[in-house]
Amino acid sequence: MDNTAGHPRMGLIVPRFQSTAVARNRLRRRLQELWRREVQGRQGGRDLLIRTRKEAYLASFADLRAELLGWVGVL
Repeated sequence: MDNTAGHPRMGLIVPRFQSTAVARNRLRRRLQELWRREVQGRQGGRDLLIRTRKEAYLASFADLRAELLGWVGVL
């Protein structure tokens, strides 16, 4: 969605799914790093909201990257 801030922004929703705080923070850090490396420069002045699924906790960094880039390609 376009924003009025003029720079890219990302929001993360990482539900607990009965996981530990360590697992949630690890997933959050991975997604933030992927956004910083791969998406932020291409995004322009848009907002991106990511809501994770339970399967994301078990996904590798490469799997998360492929999924995120697949969705961002739609933008």
